[in-house]
Amino acid sequence: MASDTKTIWIGFDLGGTKMLAIAYDQDWKELGRRRRKTKGSEGSENGIERIASTIERLLGDNDLNKANIAGIGIGCPGPIDLVKGRILMTPNLGWDNVDVGDFLKKRFDCGVIVLNDVDAGLYGEYLFGSAKDARCAVGIFPGTGVGGGCVYDGQILQGAKYSCMEIGHTRVSADRRASGSAISGTLEAEASRLTIAAEAAKAAVRGDAPHLLEEAGTDLREIRSGALAASIEKGDKIVKELVEESARSIGISVANIVNLLAPDKIVLGGGLVEAMEDLIVNTVRKTAKANVMSVYKDVFEVVAAKLGDDAGAMGAAAWAKRKLDQPK
Repeated sequence: MASDTKTIWIGFDLGGTKMLAIAYDQDWKELGRRRRKTKGSEGSENGIERIASTIERLLGDNDLNKANIAGIGIGCPGPIDLVKGRILMTPNLGWDNVDVGDFLKKRFDCGVIVLNDVDAGLYGEYLFGSAKDARCAVGIFPGTGVGGGCVYDGQILQGAKYSCMEIGHTRVSADRRASGSAISGTLEAEASRLTIAAEAAKAAVRGDAPHLLEEAGTDLREIRSGALAASIEKGDKIVKELVEESARSIGISVANIVNLLAPDKIVLGGGLVEAMEDLIVNTVRKTAKANVMSVYKDVFEVVAAKLGDDAGAMGAAAWAKRKLDQPK
């Protein structure tokens, strides 16, 4: 595609709690952004309408012409049908079999690439952030769930038809605790922010986390990453132990991945990591290095993501450009 300063690439990150749309030019200069909350209870039909209206408001707020959109990349949680551009399931949103790709193609009359949200975030970190120049990078993003992704030799690792690297749904424990899916003992059930919040709420009720009780109460919707970090800073030892326990579970999963793929970069991202970067990254690193084969101890780095919320939108836009610019 010829260079055109009017050409717009849209990156969209559909998270468990927020939507973020960012418009870029050909050189990845930001042209504008729009953020909205995700309403998990509203259903997929209203949800995809909110996605489209968010993009339309982004265009309107920044005097951008719909006709100049070269493509849209959208990162969505859960497994993705890559051929049909369909969200297959989102355990933490309740959306199943949603044809978001076709919907956006018809609405904006442009190419649309749908990919997993952590794949998008990791690809953004690979091109522009903490995984730049890695040969093999693996991303683990704990949040409402636990997402995973892999970029290998510049390509997002994907199945023939579906996205992959659903590390949050791999079993790491014999525990019967379940998460967003019916499978018990998964990494997500052991290490998501929702799991930490649930256990922390119990501690607050028992009187073991007084600072958390004062900061956020016992409503899981209020016990977010910042509240957990604040309670630890003020001295709630039980909350720190819960976060460390979750980070150790992630560390075991990292060790398994290192033994399988020997990646040179493990990127930890998401709001939970941003709020407690040193605690989580150091615990994951220490646990992983203690549990890999000896030959792999020094071949990988565990690092925090650098781009924050922008990673998913930027990565989705960049992957869309890569796929849509390929010769047919």
